[in-house]
Amino acid sequence: MTVSRRDALAYLAGAAALSACGTRKNIRVGSKNFTESFVIAEIYAQALERSGLPVDRRFNLGSTQIALAAMRRGDIDLYPEYTGTAAIDVLHLPPMHDPVQLYRTVAREFAERYDLFWLTPSPMNDSQGLAVTSDFAKRERIETLSQLAPVASRFRLATIQEFVVRPDGIPGLQKLYGGFVFREVRTYDIALKYRALLEGKADVASAFTTDGAIAVDRLTVLRDDRKLWPPYNVAPVVRKQTLQTQPHVARVLDRVSPAITDTVARQMNAAVESGQDPSDVAAAFLKGVST
Repeated sequence: MTVSRRDALAYLAGAAALSACGTRKNIRVGSKNFTESFVIAEIYAQALERSGLPVDRRFNLGSTQIALAAMRRGDIDLYPEYTGTAAIDVLHLPPMHDPVQLYRTVAREFAERYDLFWLTPSPMNDSQGLAVTSDFAKRERIETLSQLAPVASRFRLATIQEFVVRPDGIPGLQKLYGGFVFREVRTYDIALKYRALLEGKADVASAFTTDGAIAVDRLTVLRDDRKLWPPYNVAPVVRKQTLQTQPHVARVLDRVSPAITDTVARQMNAAVESGQDPSDVAAAFLKGVST
């Protein structure tokens, strides 16, 4: 149990009387604007509904900064967030590669700075990466980021806008590895960058390591041999006031998170990207989870 978790439980105990006499309101579950965030937010929403809590879905909010701003304004009560993203993109902390230390640090900082609490994280680690086709990897004999860095000027990159400017995107690659000045950088929606790669419009694509396309299209993720990227374990981030008035939220979501693994995430992401509805995918996942 982590520092933030203990803090959260203390709030739950102290708020029991308030919850008992308070009015139960809908829990507003948010998500960012990509497949995995939709699916995990839908899992959280359905798990809460199964426990008897009414839910409003406020998905597709946008980037990390937009989702966080919605939490701080009180527009949503919770959303799925990643430890590495919180450390780098929100808190601007130095690199940490131990997942437990990273989780405890971001949980403590979010509680102190924003009154937001991190519940139990999932084992799933949706790290970042650069993906290429298996033919490209064999032809160019490139397996690691160190091998790609000095020759990147020969190749075209398909990516998302955030990867161009985030400290753990191209700026981070250039700072740690040197090089990484691509011949061309084009930005796409998340799913479309893989299509650009497979259609020969790009040679390299930025990736999230639990993306369904990596398994479905048998892409090769280049090894981060100098360890730029920290762990990106996902967890529900919840407003303090929500935990005080609806302590059942923590108990329900803490039973769900341990079942979300890398393999499960890739399967769910691939299912949605092949056309299945996120709500159906989430429902199928929850059939095997006790809430």
